[in-house]
Parts: sequence; structure tokens; C-alpha cells
Amino acid sequence: MLTFQDRVRGVILGTALGDAMGAPVEKLSYDQIREKYGRVETLRTSWWKENEPVEVTLGRQRGHGIVTDDTLMTIALMNVYNIEQRHVDAYDCGNEFVKEIAYRKIYVPEFGKEALIIDRLFYPEKYIFMRHVLANCDPREAGVGNMINCGAAMYIAPIGIVNAGNPRAAYDEAILFAMGHQSSYGLEAAGVLAACVAKAFDGEGTVDEIVETALKYAKDGTKAAIKELTDAARELRSEKEDRDKVVHVFHSIIAKYSPMGDDVHRKLEKIGVPSNHYTPSRLFSIEELPLALAYIVLHDGDLYEALYDGINSGRDTDSIGVMIGVILGARYGYKALKDEDIALLEETNRLNLMERADQFTEVARKIIMDDIELNQKRTSLL
Repeated sequence: MLTFQDRVRGVILGTALGDAMGAPVEKLSYDQIREKYGRVETLRTSWWKENEPVEVTLGRQRGHGIVTDDTLMTIALMNVYNIEQRHVDAYDCGNEFVKEIAYRKIYVPEFGKEALIIDRLFYPEKYIFMRHVLANCDPREAGVGNMINCGAAMYIAPIGIVNAGNPRAAYDEAILFAMGHQSSYGLEAAGVLAACVAKAFDGEGTVDEIVETALKYAKDGTKAAIKELTDAARELRSEKEDRDKVVHVFHSIIAKYSPMGDDVHRKLEKIGVPSNHYTPSRLFSIEELPLALAYIVLHDGDLYEALYDGINSGRDTDSIGVMIGVILGARYGYKALKDEDIALLEETNRLNLMERADQFTEVARKIIMDDIELNQKRTSLL
């Protein structure tokens, strides 16, 4: 029988696994991945930019098990809980979380040295610093004006852990915290993913029940995208080996909710050209979460098969991998990961992932027990 600790390890190591496996091919399309790699099914994959000049790589290294900001931001959020020992909200995003990403150094595997996480972050994640520190805004309004993306959802899994078995509370806390970073459907995805992780801790929960949880709490375009994609995934199960067809169907569906398509690069010729890319909308959804859930459904919860197909589908491959990894890591625990993958992740990244997971297990257990005690007191009032 899986323990709470097994599942927490599964979430944290699942984060790193999906992140590191998807990172070498991030921003490539499905066709580009197939042409260059055939199919990615290992952590020991070379980065597609590996032989590019430093002005292209920006001094970073990827591939062969190296994780990115998805994992580093997840660790930063875990550290906030370790410090506060309680539930969190937007004020914590603007306080300890800012300190974690902008003032406290950690080993950054892409740099191969100790550094500040903010030095690695993409602009919409650096927005956290700009809004909370430089603009000194109301923390609950800090996410307004940001580029709408998956940046909050990609690290939100610890909130699912501290609300294990309580998806409603996970959704609410994720929204309360991530509004300090994101808004619109970027914020919505964070809430829904946290709810899915919390539900996955229910040992008797099925893949369909996890999807039902997502649909129960999701709103607007996020809900519609998840519904349409997971429905399509069920219909395609008998044809899942026809990967060209699966990707075509999935991308045709998500195009209704996310207008970027394969061209995710911010090129010079795009400057000044109006579009709906990354703008707030009640009709849109991020791509990563609906696609992750669709691949989980397609493979009926098979961790590696869902990961392989999700990553090889292209675009934001590391975050798709992370979202598959955290949901199924919570459902199956860390032993669902290959021993050699865990060993490589630990050795390559020098982040003590297992140790961090075990420390966070105790903090999450305390927070959950505090909730239980409070609920017992409330019950006595009835």
C-alpha cells in the first residue's frame, strides 16, 4: 500500500522527470521532433540547441536529465511552506516566494552553478518580482497585466499536496496564491491542476475521476478545452498508436482555445502585430493542462506512455511533461518511476529531490493534521 510519503515523492520526482524529459525539445513542433529525434523516450536526450552559439543558448545547458524553472519554482514553493508551516495566499507569493526566487541562491542545473532562480526565469515569471517588489502593488492584484501562460500551473503541485484528498481546498488555495502571479485562464489552470493533484492522492481515484474533478472546478475556456480533449482521447484509445492522427486531432481541438499553434517563438516580425496570443479571455485556455489530461486519458493513466506522447506532441513539452508527472506521480507514488531515471535526476541536478520531498512530506502532514484538528473543533460547535 502506498504511503503519503510515497505519493509526495512521486509528485516531486514526477515534476523533475516530466521537466527534464521535455526540456531538450521544448518549442519544437511535433513534426520537428519527429524529424530530428524520431521519438523521445529517454532522459538522455541532447538539447536541440546544444551546438548553437552562446548568444542562442544564453549560456544554458539542457538534456541528459537537466531540469528547468518548472522544477526550481516547485522547490521554491515547497520552501515557502517549509518556512510558514501553514496554508498560503497572494501575500506569501509577494513575500517568502519572492525571497526564494530573487534573493536566495540555489543550484541551477542549466547554469551548472549556484544562482538566483530569477536569473533563469522567463519574463512572465519575473513579473512576480516586478509587481510585488518594484510596483509594491496589492498582492491580490499582482497577476493582473501579466502575459497569460502556464507559469503558475507548472509549479503549483505542492498546493495539491498540502490539500491531499480535498480538491476544493486545493483549487481555492491555488487561486489565492497564484493570483499574485497570474490572472485569467493562466490562474484558472493553476487552480485546476492543484485540484487534480489533490484528487490523485485518493488511492481509489480513477483517471476518469481525476478528469471529473478537473471539470467540476474548471471554468470557462479551461473547462471546455479539458472536456473536448479528454472526450476525444477516450474515442482515440483504440487508435493511440496512430500518433500522427492523435496529435492532429488534439492540436485541432486546442487551437479553438489557444491561438498560438506551433509558432511559439517571439520573433522580430511579430512585434507590433496585433493578436490574441497570451491575452486574458474567458474563452481561452492554456494548452499544457488540457493536453496533459488528454494524454493521461488516452493511455488510461500509464505514466511513461502518457509522458512520451505528451512530450513528443511538441511545443511547451517540459510543462506538459510536468503536469502529467505530478498527477500520475501522486496517483502511483515514486516507485512508478524507473530507478535509473531517479538516479540520473538526483545525480545530474544536485537538488536532493528525494530529501526535499521527505522534508516537505512532514510539513504537509502537519498542515493537514492542523486542518483535521480545526474541523473537529468546528464539528463540536454544531
